[in-house]
Amino acid sequence: MLDESEIRFLPLGARRVAYEVRGAGPALVAPAWWVSHLELDWENSGVRRLWLGAAQGRTLVRYDRLGVGMSDRAVSDADLTLEGEVATLHALLDELGLERVALVGGSSGSCTAVAFAATHPERVEQLVLYGSYSYGAALTPPGVADAIVAAVQAHWGLGARLLADVFLGGADAAEQAAFGRLQRESATAEVAAAVLRLVYRLDVRSLLPLVRVPTTVVHRRADSAVPYALGREVAAAIAGATLIPLQGSSHFPWHGDVDSVVRAIRSALGTRVPRAEIESELLSGREREILACVARGLADREIARQLVLSPHTVHRHVANIRRKLGSPSRTAAVAEAARLGLL
Repeated sequence: MLDESEIRFLPLGARRVAYEVRGAGPALVAPAWWVSHLELDWENSGVRRLWLGAAQGRTLVRYDRLGVGMSDRAVSDADLTLEGEVATLHALLDELGLERVALVGGSSGSCTAVAFAATHPERVEQLVLYGSYSYGAALTPPGVADAIVAAVQAHWGLGARLLADVFLGGADAAEQAAFGRLQRESATAEVAAAVLRLVYRLDVRSLLPLVRVPTTVVHRRADSAVPYALGREVAAAIAGATLIPLQGSSHFPWHGDVDSVVRAIRSALGTRVPRAEIESELLSGREREILACVARGLADREIARQLVLSPHTVHRHVANIRRKLGSPSRTAAVAEAARLGLL
């Protein structure tokens, strides 16, 4: 069961990396990104919804990188390198006896996933990248990265709030405050600044053409932290990669429209989404009724007359349908609904 976990510790020299194992089935491994805390993260309903959905029928493996969460907290800039991140992932797979796995790399964790897939292709069966980028210096204008790192290191309270605003894109004050607290409980100011420096100096551009495993890139079009263009560049540079654009501005997949991210990951992994689950969780009866009219080519006013609704109400329902299906247009929504068996 995915709601039951085992937290274990991987020895790395004299230190230990905390990791958790949930569920059963083929392994789905999520390389570490930003700061995390295995126990506290799971208290977030969005985090649970994301992983319970995306890892259904699989063994989910997550871990806190050195310096954060439940892992040993002693860490320096010298410890935080792309080579070190890849080595940690490699050691964890060896510890668990996992020969081949699916990797879901998010944000800076996407760089680790790309580097691992490029250098150890025999260990990766599928690669899913979310909110990805290949060159950290492209994330912000010159000088801005240094200013953010300095703010985090100088005053972690203010820095955590700044990062909450960047990462959550449009979240309310309560959500931002909760995430700020999680960051401060997951890492010290010094470690958070060190991890940020790693985020901004990562560079896997030369490794992208070496990736030969089936790859899907998922990216929100208005991502507030990693511009959509950077994810598109990642997809374009990996031979045969598929790009799945989603609506939304939050960088974190467990914030905003979580279900569209879950569907994208499931689709990439070839996980069947049961029809009953789709109908109960995605679209209401009225939304499916309106979607059927859209599929017949009816405009909002025609649908309104047929269903005895106001055009404004129909327009609002169509917008909600597109958001839930992660579709940029009415035509794309119809196509996605057909693929999911809703039409």
